[in-house]
Amino acid sequence: MRNFYTLFFLCCAAFSFSQEKIKTPFDQYGPYGASVFTSLKEALKEEQAVYKLDLSYQPLDLKLWQKIPKLKNLQALQLQSVQANQWPDGFEELNNLVFLGSYNNEFAAFPKNIKNFGNLMYLEFYNSKIDSVPQDIAYLRHLKTFKFSGNNDTLKISKNIKYLKALQDIVMESVLLDSLPQPLFSIPSAKKIIIANCGIQALPDSMEKTPNVEVLVLDFNKLTQIPWSIYKCQKLFVLSLRHNALTKIPDSICMLKNLTKLDLRDNPICSDVQALQALSILLPGCEIIAK
Repeated sequence: MRNFYTLFFLCCAAFSFSQEKIKTPFDQYGPYGASVFTSLKEALKEEQAVYKLDLSYQPLDLKLWQKIPKLKNLQALQLQSVQANQWPDGFEELNNLVFLGSYNNEFAAFPKNIKNFGNLMYLEFYNSKIDSVPQDIAYLRHLKTFKFSGNNDTLKISKNIKYLKALQDIVMESVLLDSLPQPLFSIPSAKKIIIANCGIQALPDSMEKTPNVEVLVLDFNKLTQIPWSIYKCQKLFVLSLRHNALTKIPDSICMLKNLTKLDLRDNPICSDVQALQALSILLPGCEIIAK
């Protein structure tokens, strides 16, 4: 009987763990146990009680959209495929927001007066028409996660992003970036940097400005080399370089004592047996994925 209960509780724990894993970022923000409103019309009837608002997959009533600044206590706002392209006047009054995510909407710019959103911890734009990250992003002193993806235009990133002292996760996917995305490698607090399918051709020569990065993903770009200074990322344990144009990796990589995974798939170096053997000697405790 004891074995039965042990197995039962283990199964329950495993199920609970799996449920935790599938939570979305939106689920993780806002007061614990707070109700999620899915209708702006209903939310406006209970202005003071609205902390989480998910308006996904329903076209916005533009008259009601203009009234959203009334939700002064709103902390998490998710907008997915709501056919919005402009922020309402006074949107910056929602200064209690900690989560803002927009997906498949045609916003052409960040909200006005973004410096008023000093409490934001998570900011994501997917498939928008935004072509620049404003200088005022430096005021988002609590921002931990910034994700931007699915934009067909060239994205200009303000150098002021380096002042985001709390920023840990940076994700850029399927965005046209400059061949040398210097601002994204100037954030000392960054722990995870993902720049995938962005057309970058080179990395900064000096990598000492990202000493705390642990995960660096540069898949599906046009990199032909990795800077010698990669060894300065001493906390790096995952380096993914899949689908680039790399023919060699600098010997300095041997100084990355914490590196446990190096993904080189779909690079010319993968057909160079001697180069791969040399890497395995340089990185004896690292899993090198070449096919």
